[in-house]
Formats: sequence, structure tokens, C-alpha cells
Amino acid sequence: MKYPSRHIVFAALALAGLQAQAQDVTALLKAADHYRMSADNLQVETQINVLNADGSPDKERRYTVFAQAKHQSLVLMQSPAEKGQKVLMLGDDFWLLMPSSQRPMRITPMQKLLGDASTGDVATMSWADDYSGTLVGEEPCSNETAGAASQTCQHLSLTASRKGVTYQRIELWLGKAKHEPIRADLYVQSDKLAKQARFVLDKPGAPSMVTEMVLLDKLSNHKETRVRYLNRKERVVPKEWLNPMFLSKNPSLE
Repeated sequence: MKYPSRHIVFAALALAGLQAQAQDVTALLKAADHYRMSADNLQVETQINVLNADGSPDKERRYTVFAQAKHQSLVLMQSPAEKGQKVLMLGDDFWLLMPSSQRPMRITPMQKLLGDASTGDVATMSWADDYSGTLVGEEPCSNETAGAASQTCQHLSLTASRKGVTYQRIELWLGKAKHEPIRADLYVQSDKLAKQARFVLDKPGAPSMVTEMVLLDKLSNHKETRVRYLNRKERVVPKEWLNPMFLSKNPSLE
């Protein structure tokens, strides 16, 4: 009887180890995603505040975000300065719709909504669907924004698995015990550190959801952008709302 060579056995074990790690990372990301998006189809009332580098207030905007299954999202701009504008995301395609135009405009996920919050930051919420990665290890970490004490975190290194994402690479830290998101370093295509994110949770001792994401610009203006999730509720939008041509001809939805 011939037995497999030692090299084949080692290769098979290595492959099995990689597959197990990939499954572990996916499970961790799904757990972390649940703190940001508790259902496949949500309506999220969102407020964005921009602070200058000295901490003084700059701007404030309100948005209604319909985050839907299968990489579909619709953002309705609610503040007087932007009222009537919409952003639609279908997979890797993004459109900006202006109330004065019947032609949807193609944009990228990096297009800014306000301050350092891009359309991708607000319209997309799934790490498990958009990224693959590895578990780097366990490290002490803290969330300075939330004022929490240092804890043991799981450090994940993520790479985009599809083109229509805002960040090509993410270094993500999750709480070890409950897998809640603590902080993230966000890298653009050139592998430059674009932003650092901190996640504020509703109950630090027993978290159930992220109530705020704080973005610190690392490239240019060094402003702070606070994305607050004021209210979430399950909602499936009408199918026609996810059609750019329908939206361009129907400026008012609600």
C-alpha cells in the first residue's frame, strides 16, 4: 500500500487550517456586522456632525438610509441644504440623483456626503459580505472615543473581495468576548491610511448595537466626523425605489 508523501500531508493540513481560519473570520465579521445592522432590510435615521480640528462645530446633516439585502441601499438627504437629493447603491454601482435633473449621475463609493463620511460609509454596512481576511491575533486595545478601559481585542486584517467598496483594506479590532467592533483603520486603494474609525456602543458592559461611528481624517483636514444612528427599524422598500430611472422621475417618495 502506498501512503501519501509527507509534503502532500502537510499541504492538506495547511489548506484545512486556512479554510478553518477563513470560516472563523467570516463568523467574527457576521457577529460584528450585527451590531451595526440587525436585519437584512433596515431604515436607519442618520445624523452626521462635522467638527473642526479644534473641536468647534462645522456642519450638521440628516439622512434616511434604507439598507437593503443584496448590496442595495438608498439614501435620502433630509437637511434643507440638500433636500431632495438621493444616493442609490446597487451592488458596485452608485448614483447621485438631483431633484433638478432627470438624469442619474454615476459616482464612486468615495464620494463625500459630508465631512469625511463618504457614501460608502453611510450606504454600506456589511464587512462579512464585502471582505475576506485573516485573524492577526489578540491584542490589548481601547476605544478612546467611548472612554472605555483597555480590553483584549481580536485584530483582523481585511481585504476587499469586490470592487464597489470604499476601502481596499481594513484593520479591524473586535472585543474578544462579544465580538463588538471597537475601532478600525481604513485604507484606500493606494494603501494610504485614509481614516480611523471608533465605534460607540449603546451599553459598553453589555453592548447590543453601535449608536455612533466617529471618523478621524488622516489625509488632509484632520476633522472629526460623527455618524450617529438615531433610529433603526426593519423595512423593505418598494422594488421601484431601487431603480435609478424611477427615482429620477419621482423626486418625492414619502
